[in-house]
Amino acid sequence: MLSRWAGMGVLAWMLGGFCLPLSANTTAAPAGNAAQPAPPAHERTPPLRLAQTDLSIPRNPPPMPQPKALQIALFLPISSDVFRQAADAVRAGMQAAHEQEPDGVDMHVVDSGDAAQDVAERYRIAAEQADLVIGPLSRSAVAAVAQAGRIDKPTIALAAPELPPDASFPMPPQLLVLGLAIEDEARQIADWAGRDHRGSNAVVLHAGAPWQRRAAAAFELQWQEQERQLKQMKQMKQLKQLKQLKQLKQQKPQGQQKQRGLQTIELAAADGFLNGRTLLQLKKDLADMPAVIFAALDAQQARQVRAVIGPQVPLYGTSQLNPVPAPGRDAAERMTDMDGVRLVDMPWQLDPESPTVSAHFRPAAAGMRPANADMERLYALGIDAYRVAREVAAQQGEFELDGVTGRLMVQAGKQQARLQRIAERAVYRNGIAVPLEMQQREAQH
Repeated sequence: MLSRWAGMGVLAWMLGGFCLPLSANTTAAPAGNAAQPAPPAHERTPPLRLAQTDLSIPRNPPPMPQPKALQIALFLPISSDVFRQAADAVRAGMQAAHEQEPDGVDMHVVDSGDAAQDVAERYRIAAEQADLVIGPLSRSAVAAVAQAGRIDKPTIALAAPELPPDASFPMPPQLLVLGLAIEDEARQIADWAGRDHRGSNAVVLHAGAPWQRRAAAAFELQWQEQERQLKQMKQMKQLKQLKQLKQLKQQKPQGQQKQRGLQTIELAAADGFLNGRTLLQLKKDLADMPAVIFAALDAQQARQVRAVIGPQVPLYGTSQLNPVPAPGRDAAERMTDMDGVRLVDMPWQLDPESPTVSAHFRPAAAGMRPANADMERLYALGIDAYRVAREVAAQQGEFELDGVTGRLMVQAGKQQARLQRIAERAVYRNGIAVPLEMQQREAQH
């Protein structure tokens, strides 16, 4: 009996313990005590509220979706015996530019081959796996892709298409051409020489190589176009002064008039050396007329022309007159016999210390450097191709870039695609080619 009462006591004690918090939270007065007045409102304990704490936030939130990386296909002839070295130089330049600005871009190489009949199909496969294509590299490959009519991704070709002279083929609107065409340089030289020597005759020299013929023909056409525009402006000025509009009807169309002030000479050459007799005769002819010479020649041939004709006749040329890679020009022979010769080339070759050029990686190890000046230019082409690709992918319809190959002006709209490269003007001074503006600034000081 005693044990029964003891068990009931323990049970009462346990139940009483559970009830204590409930009793403490009640507002009624305890039994046996007088009722206490309620405390003022400002002293009352606020009701218990559930606080909003970080317990309600998931400990492992789902990751935020990352923007899709731009997929660029480098469509290059990496297995070609003919173009492999050039393809390697372009690819190295693109990779250097990618290391400079890698965010949001993935690149992969697709072999374009060098057979024109295979290029178009390989391009189609490359474009299916990419958002943007850089390539092809050769003129014939670009023509094959352009004529196939399957360009539905932004594509930056690295050469002008090789088309017949009389072809009027419309370029696909998604195709931009960023190349180092010698014809573009020749046209810029024609404009430059024409402005500096108004009224002078032009003598175009070449030695029969295919690139020299192309450069000579481009200079001729641009020089003639410049002459036509000058004549038109002069005639319109005269007509305004005389106010005789009837004379305009009596004049022959400009296309039927014989172009003057232009002579093209193909110089015989053997093992890189020009025919001396032809040069001596040219020197006699130039003595009686004001003229400028456009040398569609390499540097060695241009030096031979200068040695015979002398420095008194202004001589202009393309980037082929600057044969020394920029990293090695301090140790190279100084061609002081070329001082005063004017040319166009890219900042990468002319001004290594400029902010635009020095901002990009240049291979330092001898085994990594491009083999010659032309490979250096292709390396720079790869840098600018990558930079243009990023801008095009960012939906920049019209923009300009201060590139390492020159000033780049781009129109990448849906209806029209156009890219113009303005090379840098240069002059030989103390045996090396330097930017013309640099020489002019130093002359002023």
